[in-house]
Amino acid sequence: MITLRKSSDRGYADHGWLKSFHSFSFADYFDPAHMGVGNLRVINEDRIAPGTGFGTHGHRDMEIVSYVLDGALAHRDSMGNDGAILPGEVQRMSAGTGVRHSEFNHAGQTTHFLQIWIIPDRTGIAPGYEQKTFGAEAKRGKLALVAAPPAQAAATGAVTIHADARLYAGLFDGDESVALPLQPGRPVYVHLVRGSLEANGHALTAGDALTLDGETTLTLKHGRDADVLVFDLHP
Repeated sequence: MITLRKSSDRGYADHGWLKSFHSFSFADYFDPAHMGVGNLRVINEDRIAPGTGFGTHGHRDMEIVSYVLDGALAHRDSMGNDGAILPGEVQRMSAGTGVRHSEFNHAGQTTHFLQIWIIPDRTGIAPGYEQKTFGAEAKRGKLALVAAPPAQAAATGAVTIHADARLYAGLFDGDESVALPLQPGRPVYVHLVRGSLEANGHALTAGDALTLDGETTLTLKHGRDADVLVFDLHP
């Protein structure tokens, strides 16, 4: 079964300094039909105005992944991490028993990024942090594994998430295509970040998403400046 959800069907919040699209129920946006897919709980597409950001706040028992598209996201947390996330980088923060952090845009342009929450496979772990670069060459015309469970992450160079989930990132244009075999019983969520792309015969534009359940293969092709994320998830 394949379910298409258009970008325009997402929740939206405009706070002036922050403009945010919510793929799943979040904050004041609530839709019982869209509470997540498998153990994927949140995808927020955020745009933060220059000189603004999220003040210090806390999280517990969640795997949080940030994927920056434009600008820079300054990050500071209670574990002692203090730096910036740039386009092409993937940040993973395991909230575990509790962590506090802030996120700001100190640059002169809007920071555009995705904030992703994945439910961990166990609670009460020690908080953790990781940040790695996955350049365009690693994603061009293919799906690069950028986040995975500990053993697989160690073997492939992906960031570690403490969850039965895998996150792939790819860039597709022109004749570039890929076919990803899918595991039985596992839902797959395709989120098109930018551009346009065809996924299993469905035309996607930026912000569109496709949920696959019971399919054997994911085929991506006919991209036009496409930047795509693919989630392989626990049911």
